[in-house]
Amino acid sequence: MSCDRSSMPAQRGRTVVVTGANSGLGYEATAAFAGHGADVVLACRSLDRGRAAAEEIRATLADGPAWASAPDAGSLTVMELDLADLDSVASFAETFAANFDDLHVLCNNAGVMAVPRGETADGFERQFGINHLGHFALTGHLLDDLRATDGETRVVTQSSGVHEQGTIDFADLQHEAAYDKWGAYAQSKLANLLFAYELDRRLDAAGATVTSVGCHPGYADTNLQTRGPEEAGSTLRLLAMKATNAVLGQSATQGALPMLYAAVEDGISGGEYVGPGGLLNMRGAPAVQESSAASSDEETADRLWAVSADLTGVEYDLPDA
Repeated sequence: MSCDRSSMPAQRGRTVVVTGANSGLGYEATAAFAGHGADVVLACRSLDRGRAAAEEIRATLADGPAWASAPDAGSLTVMELDLADLDSVASFAETFAANFDDLHVLCNNAGVMAVPRGETADGFERQFGINHLGHFALTGHLLDDLRATDGETRVVTQSSGVHEQGTIDFADLQHEAAYDKWGAYAQSKLANLLFAYELDRRLDAAGATVTSVGCHPGYADTNLQTRGPEEAGSTLRLLAMKATNAVLGQSATQGALPMLYAAVEDGISGGEYVGPGGLLNMRGAPAVQESSAASSDEETADRLWAVSADLTGVEYDLPDA
């Protein structure tokens, strides 16, 4: 694809899983995949919201939008996935394997941003637990499906430009001693890239035909930015965020393009990082970019991998990089 969803290559016969598919970037990516013929699994915490999103996408595709090359060729399947509950993650993977023979693309997209401190069902700080550990576990559970599928398959993990402010605090990963919502978010987004790159190194060492790619949406106007103020009960912050989104944010449709590019572009190699190539990497057409030096620290990545496997109980059948 070049710069928009109309230029996506055909996705007929391909199976795609998108986490957080009922809104924002996940919704737009799901619509694009389905519009080009893919069988898409909407992995959503709320089945009701997932089903409503699927119906909206079906209605949009029924109108035959100009950007869709095969609006009637694919399918939409809604499945429950709560990344804040490792039992739900394992259950999702089991149900997927029982119902699908292939998995061509896994989009680790769902996340929370700058929310008040809380804990997942397994006692992890929510942003680290949902954004990183939940996707680490999900990818591990689905790895056999990805490896068993003919041809190249991909794992695309959504990060953020905020990863550049992140550090991995191994002494306080769950931010129990001190909690800063933006610091915790930055840590989780750095963890996303450390995982994406380490996964690709280990896949390469195993000679697997699966590639792992990182991406970020730039500044996209989605409900991700408003959830934190809503949970905190701050009307002033909520209004300020909505105003900022309206002025600076590009559309969710545009913000989803780096994830789509990372998932389907022929020229993408494992271990790359895709984001908007325009003003300050906040908007524009997708392009391969450089992430922070910290995101490429292999020693930190290896340590984070070991900690993540210990916390989630999910072991990958892959050699060390």
